[in-house]
Amino acid sequence: MSAIAKILTNLDTMTPTDGEIGKFIIENPEEMLRLSSAALAEKTGRSQSSVVKFSQRLGYSTYQELKLAISHANVQEQHVKNGTIHGTIEHDDTYQVMLQKLIGSKHLSMQQTVAANSESSIHRTVDYLNNANRIYLGGVGASSLVARDLSYKLMKLGRNVLYDSDSHVQMASASALGVGDVMLAFSHSGNSLETVRIAETARRRGATVIAVTGLKDNPLSRIADMSLSTVADEERVRSSSITARDAQLILVDLLFILLVQIQPDANEFVSNSEIAVSVLKV
Repeated sequence: MSAIAKILTNLDTMTPTDGEIGKFIIENPEEMLRLSSAALAEKTGRSQSSVVKFSQRLGYSTYQELKLAISHANVQEQHVKNGTIHGTIEHDDTYQVMLQKLIGSKHLSMQQTVAANSESSIHRTVDYLNNANRIYLGGVGASSLVARDLSYKLMKLGRNVLYDSDSHVQMASASALGVGDVMLAFSHSGNSLETVRIAETARRRGATVIAVTGLKDNPLSRIADMSLSTVADEERVRSSSITARDAQLILVDLLFILLVQIQPDANEFVSNSEIAVSVLKV
C-alpha cells in the first residue's frame, strides 16, 4: 500500500493533530517533499515532534523515510489535470462544476486504486485466475454488476466461470467449490452480509478467496486469502455507488488485459466471440 493510500485510509480516525498533517500531505505532496519536519510543522500549525510521531504511527521510523515513501507514491500516481475539481457534488453546483467534480472523483479513484495495489499482488491474482479450475465471482448490488462484467470477459477467453446475480444461487454455487477453484469477492465496504457469508462458504470448501475491497480492515478482507484494494470517495451520504464501482472496474479491466497477455490463444477466443456476435448485428 502506498504512503498516500495509508494516510487516506486512516484520515477519518486520526487525531485532530495527525489529521491536519495528513490532510496537508494529501493535498500538497510535492510541497511536502521540499519541507523539513520543522517546516511542515509550521505549515500545519503543529509541533515538530507531532510530525515525527505522525510518521512513526504510519509505520515509518523517521520523517525522512516518510518523505521517501511519499515521493515513491507521487511518482506512481498521475495527478488529475490542472483545473479538475475533486470533491462532493452539492445541490447548488452548476452543471460545469458538477461535471468537473464527477470526472475528477472518478479519475482520482482509479488512480489511487492502482497505486494502492502492488504490481506483485496484481500478478499473483492473475496467476491464481490463470491456474484456477473454476473462477467464481461473487458480489451484490453495484458489485454484482462489476462481477457480471468480469464474467463476460473471462467467458470470452474460454475460462470456466461461475456467476449469478441472485445471492441464493451464489451461495449454492459456493457450496460446490473446492481446492483449485478461485473466488473473487467484490465488496468495497467489505461488510455486505451476503458476500461475507458466501466467501466464508467458499473458504470452508477449500477454494482460494480473493477479496476486492476497500483499504480499511473489514470482515471480507479478514476471510480472504489475499485482497486487492479499492479506493473511493464515498464515505459521506451518496445517491449511488459511483467511484467504488470505477475502482473495481479498473482492477477488473487490468486483470483481464494481463490474462489476455499470457494466454496464448486469447486472441483466437476473442475473435471467435466477435464473429459469433456479429450475426446479431444489423
